[in-house]
Amino acid sequence: MTAGIRHAGWWAGIALAVSIAFVAGYAADWVGASLLGFKTSPISAIMMAIIIGMIVANTVRVPPAWRSGLVFCTSAILRIGIMLLGIRLSLLSAGQFTLVALPFVLTAIVVGLITVGLLGRRMGLSKQLSGLIAVGTSICGCTAIVAVAPLIEADESEVSYAIACITVFGLAAMFAYPLLAHYAFANDPALAGLFLGTSIHETAQVAGAGMMYEAQYNAPVALELATVTKLVRNLSMIAVIPLVGFLYGAERSASESGKINYLAMVPWFIVGFALMSALRTIGDSSDQPFGILQPEQWNRLVAILRDLAEHCLLIAMAAVGLTSMFAGLRRIGLRPFALGLFAALLVGGVSFTMVALFAPRLMAMAG
Repeated sequence: MTAGIRHAGWWAGIALAVSIAFVAGYAADWVGASLLGFKTSPISAIMMAIIIGMIVANTVRVPPAWRSGLVFCTSAILRIGIMLLGIRLSLLSAGQFTLVALPFVLTAIVVGLITVGLLGRRMGLSKQLSGLIAVGTSICGCTAIVAVAPLIEADESEVSYAIACITVFGLAAMFAYPLLAHYAFANDPALAGLFLGTSIHETAQVAGAGMMYEAQYNAPVALELATVTKLVRNLSMIAVIPLVGFLYGAERSASESGKINYLAMVPWFIVGFALMSALRTIGDSSDQPFGILQPEQWNRLVAILRDLAEHCLLIAMAAVGLTSMFAGLRRIGLRPFALGLFAALLVGGVSFTMVALFAPRLMAMAG
């Protein structure tokens, strides 16, 4: 990391993402208000940041040395933004959301792992590639793929194919699912957030979809519930990845590669999210937060942290666009591509059906 920070390309990649994030805010207002004639732009800055980033990445040659800075934005800055989102929720609200989200998350994971794996073998794909696509779609995208790959002894090409599938269909879902969620759950944005959190693959993609929904439909609860739901999926790796190793692992001799580092499966930003929620809970529980702040000072601090979280996520989404290359589609191949499409539609369909049928009653019981 230190060498990367000293490298000029690292700074250039971050500067490019920040610049596109800055331009996207003005572009969203211009397109919605000036071009389309709306009083308030319905176009999300997040959407514009991703679109502009993808256009730049696929029309202009971004120097390879800049990639390290872009990766920093899609990893560290994204996770800082998610951590800071915890300031929006008290522990009580976050805990209620977690209990509601858990059965939907588990159902989507079980259906995805079993069905996608079986279909992949029927299509003649390797057990490892089938497992990587299944776990990436069902749990948490690239993070799950990278965590599982050594356990099942997947090779580099299989990891690359799986990540390409997750990226392509996750980006498509990020744009399409907020519209579907609003059409189906317009009267209850919490249900929309639950659907987004259980159906979209990557943490970055869920954050982007939730922010689009919030911006376009003025529904912050959708982003909050989508974020908590996605964090529940991330934590489920601890229990699910050993099962994945059993289902999709090749025959191995006893070696270090079979060991699982459970501590490494608890992302630091999930802990940070909980700590920020605890901070909000403590601050809101007193007439003089922490014994030193006035209520208006505390509210201003909360607003600053919320704005900082949104700016971090906007920069991360610009970097997501900048690292999305259309040329990757050609490298996926037809059968893995078809399995990835089926997996995305399966998890999305199961999530949508479960939320539509059972979530309203669970929400009422939790509330």
